[in-house]
Amino acid sequence: MTMWKEKYRIGVEEIDNQHQELFNRVSDFIKTVRSEGEWEDKLEKVKETLDFMKDYVVTHFDSEEEFQKKINYPYQEEHKQVHERFKGEIGKFADKFEKEGYDEELLQEFSGKLMTWLIYHVAGDDQKLGEFVESQGGEE
Repeated sequence: MTMWKEKYRIGVEEIDNQHQELFNRVSDFIKTVRSEGEWEDKLEKVKETLDFMKDYVVTHFDSEEEFQKKINYPYQEEHKQVHERFKGEIGKFADKFEKEGYDEELLQEFSGKLMTWLIYHVAGDDQKLGEFVESQGGEE
């Protein structure tokens, strides 16, 4: 089960590949959280995904912002603010997990937030970036 759709492509290979990776990881994460089985068995995957998201999201956002700078994207600032808010969200959940433990309800909430945000951002904000790239003649 992957939630990636070809229509999410923005026409910039590096960014599209990173988006696909994010979708794959989040899909796996949701599958793990919703799967039958012992909670303890799921915990490892959950922690691994959280660590991955904390690192990869930063890496991805940095390269997206770097690219926007390079092409003089007119909405860089707004886009960066969206990224900052999301990094903050992930940080909040990470802190909560640290303090309260990996409770299943919190994980359901987190996985739902991740997927909603990812679809909303990639299908919305990032499509504007794709349209701008296309209007400038595509990726060099």
